[in-house]
Amino acid sequence: MSDPLNHSYYAATAHEWRPRDHIEGDFSCDVAVIGGGFTGLSAALACAERGFSVILLEAEHVGFGASGRNGGQLIPGLRWTASELETEFGHERADALFDLCWRDNRVKARIAKHGIDCDLKSGHLEAAWTPGDFDAMRREADYLATRFGYETEVVEKAGMDAHVASPRYHGGVYDARAGHFHPLNYAVGLAKAAEAAGVRIFEGRRATSIRAGDPGQLLLGKVAVEARYFIDATDSWIGDLEPDLGRYTVPIMNYNIATAPLANADELLPSDAAVADSRFVLNYFRLSADKRLIFGGGERYSQTPPRDIAAFVRPFMVGVFPQIADAKIDYGWGGAVGVTMNRLPHIGRRGNMFFAHGFSGHGALVTTLAGELIAEAMAGTAERFDLLANLPSRPFPGGKWLQRPLATLGLLFYALKDRLG
Repeated sequence: MSDPLNHSYYAATAHEWRPRDHIEGDFSCDVAVIGGGFTGLSAALACAERGFSVILLEAEHVGFGASGRNGGQLIPGLRWTASELETEFGHERADALFDLCWRDNRVKARIAKHGIDCDLKSGHLEAAWTPGDFDAMRREADYLATRFGYETEVVEKAGMDAHVASPRYHGGVYDARAGHFHPLNYAVGLAKAAEAAGVRIFEGRRATSIRAGDPGQLLLGKVAVEARYFIDATDSWIGDLEPDLGRYTVPIMNYNIATAPLANADELLPSDAAVADSRFVLNYFRLSADKRLIFGGGERYSQTPPRDIAAFVRPFMVGVFPQIADAKIDYGWGGAVGVTMNRLPHIGRRGNMFFAHGFSGHGALVTTLAGELIAEAMAGTAERFDLLANLPSRPFPGGKWLQRPLATLGLLFYALKDRLG
């Protein structure tokens, strides 16, 4: 399907991936995975490694959704800070969540294990938009060091030039354990590893319903896939198969650009770290392997994209880097981010159906983890899966017709706070 939102740098520089044949006839397997993003691919791969027979079905192509369009930033943790998790859940549970979501980097482990070529780089800087934001960052960095022994570097405003050549920021925190990568090539690498492990991947067929049973059936029009277990990893499209699960997220449209290669790229980001700032509607940016600036900024709460994505994002880029105001922009793309009420992922199980969605723009690392934890639970060890499945979650209010307008009003309020300083 032609996709006007995916004139992306990633699609233009993706590794070769042979299109899979459309599925024909009925199939049976142990596990049927719906969705070919990071969650579905990592779940399929981990299930196959445990001896399950697996079929993965993707309505478009591997990495079609947020997994293949995101900013490529690898940020440990969840959208809540570690101190917020401890305040909410207590000492013991915070310890377990920290070990799982900060220390256990499954993306780096998969890249190393399978030799995935995806331009992996180390280093991430959280940049403070206001002095108050920097004070909060400093407190959290001190807390991470004293409570968990997790060392980061607090960067004063005077030292920010070592990371980002912008006068806009009031300091930041640099994490050498974080990083950035080419997300679509990571997805392709996972797909190739999954196939090598025995997963049958089919693209271009959309699942229409799941029939409960033991085994149950996944229907794709007139084709049926019989399976003992199902994994719904469709994220922003989860409501198509499970309408009640769709009420737990709203899709927020986010947009990225990639400049032409820049002669002064290393001057803009001297440490080659990825950067995300502290605004509610944040700016996030990094350098590609060929020295382009990949920049994400601005959100829209309508699914109708701007007529010119490059023109929409450019002012946000110029606000951070006025010195490249006239830079040529070669690519502009966008996509939906599934956001939950509290910005924590919504993960769980219903009988023989597992699901994971609502990563709220913080999913490049935790999606791989979620897929692997689903495989663990399916194999009989659910302790780590339950840590994420027991995170609090509730649907957006308003029902079918008012859910999205009410959520949009709330998001606009916080966006307005950004503008007011």
